[in-house]
Order: sequence, then structure tokens, then C-alpha cells
Amino acid sequence: MQDEVMQDLSTLIDKGGYVMIPLLILSVISVTLILERCWFWLLVGGRGSIGYLEKLNALLRRGEFDKATELVKRDKSPYGFVAKALLSEGTSDAVAMEAVESQRPRIDRFMVALSTIITAAPLLGILGTVLGIIQSFRLLGEQSVLTDPSDVAGGIAAALLTTALGLIVALITLFPYMLFRGWSSRSISRLESVIAAAQQGGEE
Repeated sequence: MQDEVMQDLSTLIDKGGYVMIPLLILSVISVTLILERCWFWLLVGGRGSIGYLEKLNALLRRGEFDKATELVKRDKSPYGFVAKALLSEGTSDAVAMEAVESQRPRIDRFMVALSTIITAAPLLGILGTVLGIIQSFRLLGEQSVLTDPSDVAGGIAAALLTTALGLIVALITLFPYMLFRGWSSRSISRLESVIAAAQQGGEE
């Protein structure tokens, strides 16, 4: 099985050129980062469910900080971290901002890398196609009489493989990236609701 996979990869690289190598590496990196982010948001979604946050916000608004502290005691999500910071250090804007900013790297982790892959993969694919077309026309120029047009056509078809792979990698990365962005924005909004509830409870 492993030998067959390696043979298929070797054939793919031979047809598409050496640009296929960074594209394949980007595809592996993309899938790895997407799986990591899915696992993170799955855990955050478990702790950051609507019911859990509604209960936490209700306790904070009523000023029942002891019960809120017990609720978030084992919560390792960004919501729990921010709530713990507000309960232990006060509900001032400075504490709230510091707590949120400390969690932003966790929430937006690997987003820059995924965005870069979305941009770079199609460009690498186009580069591979251009190099392949240049090689095909060079072959055409070296032959005074074209005996087999399929040689040039086959070279161009192989060169287009890199563009196809680049677009596939970009599309595979794009949809999870947009999903993660939406979850990130929603998570920040939920953090703001926790902060507002804690500040309201602290005023009463």
C-alpha cells in the first residue's frame, strides 16, 4: 500500500514538475491545521454552548460570583479564562481587555497560515503551468518538423495539473477558513457578553 502511494506521488511529480512538491506539502499542512482548528472549536463549542454561557452570564449579572467561580473552575476555554480573570482581578475595562487579548491568539491561531495557503497555492499552480508551457514550446522550437503533436499537447496537459492541484488546495482550505473566521467572530462576541454581564453584576 505504501509503495503504491509513493509510486503515485512520484508519477504525479513527474507529470506536473517539481512545483508539485510544495503544493503537496501545502496540502498536508492545510489538512493538519484544519483538523487542529476543528478539534479546538469542538472543545470550545462543548464548553461555550449557549446554555452554558446563558447560565454563566445569569450568575454574573446577579452578582453571584461565588457560584460563577465554581462553574468556571474547570473551564479551560477562552470563556472560562476571561470569566476567571474578571472574577479574580475585577471587572474593570483594563482587566477585561487584557483577558480578551490574551485569548485572541488561541482563537485566531493558524488563521494567517491558512490565509497564506489560500493565496499561495493557486499562484504556485500557475507557476507550474507556465513553466510546463515554456518547456513544451521549447520542445516545439527544437523540432523543425513536428512529427507528433501529442508530445506538445501532452506536455501542456501535464503542466495544467499544477493549476488544478493549486485550486483544489485553495478551495479545500477556503471553506474551513471562512467557517473558522465566523466562529472566531462569534467567540469574541460571546466574550464581550461575559464581560458585560460581569460588569453589570459588579455594579449592583
